[in-house]
Amino acid sequence: MEEKDSIKYMLLAGLFFALMNVCVKYVSHIPTVEVVFFRSVFSLVASYVILKRDNIPVFGNNKPLLILRGVAGCIGLVGSFYTLQHIPLASAVTINYLSPFFTAILGIFIVKQPVKPIRYLYFGLAIAGVIMLKGFDPRISTLDLVIGLTAALFAGLAYNIISKLKTSEHPLVIIFYFPLITLPFVGVYTLMHWENPQGWDWAVLLLIGIFTQIAQYYMTLSYQRANLAKVASLNYLGVVYALVFGYFLFQETFSEYALLGIVVILTAVILNIRK
Repeated sequence: MEEKDSIKYMLLAGLFFALMNVCVKYVSHIPTVEVVFFRSVFSLVASYVILKRDNIPVFGNNKPLLILRGVAGCIGLVGSFYTLQHIPLASAVTINYLSPFFTAILGIFIVKQPVKPIRYLYFGLAIAGVIMLKGFDPRISTLDLVIGLTAALFAGLAYNIISKLKTSEHPLVIIFYFPLITLPFVGVYTLMHWENPQGWDWAVLLLIGIFTQIAQYYMTLSYQRANLAKVASLNYLGVVYALVFGYFLFQETFSEYALLGIVVILTAVILNIRK
């Protein structure tokens, strides 16, 4: 039952993360770090209010790991938002969603979760699908690629730390440490390079916070309840979300090879879950 719940939670998390990605793309004219700042302020306040309401100890038990999770999450978030703002939506999500690969590999060493050999084939199949999905995109610079891969690496590290904290921390405490650690880093830069949001920017920034908070909660529940390698593969569905939203909202087109890539990715995900 826990495994089925974990899959459901990850699917919900993927949908809300996709909506968040769209919002981040809409405010590409606002500096990346400033967008992260607004997102972190909302998440910090929302998490704190709920923790106090439910009488949950705010600062948790394993503070060193919680702080490390916050640092890894901060680096991953800034890098992820940067790619979303600077390259096409589907390309950005394709790069950012390589994090399941890093999650599974790091999980071997950090949380001691072995990966069955057949799962490497599924991950290879998923990666092949991602390559077919977008192919070579000349709009992505070397810097964009490096930042995107770095974000995926640190996201994978953060997810492994979440798994290690599953027996000692409430999910909301883990979420609370994310903005708690991120704000000091991005706050100083934001104040020094402030650009005032205009009109609907404020509403979009608020939605980024709301969608992220919901997605983080479901994602944390998912990673605490199931095998990392199995659940991580569901992240690849985010590429499909990005292609759909990119096509209808940002007029991003894709070829028949991209459609074939979608089929390959979904096949890899289904096989991974069934096995």
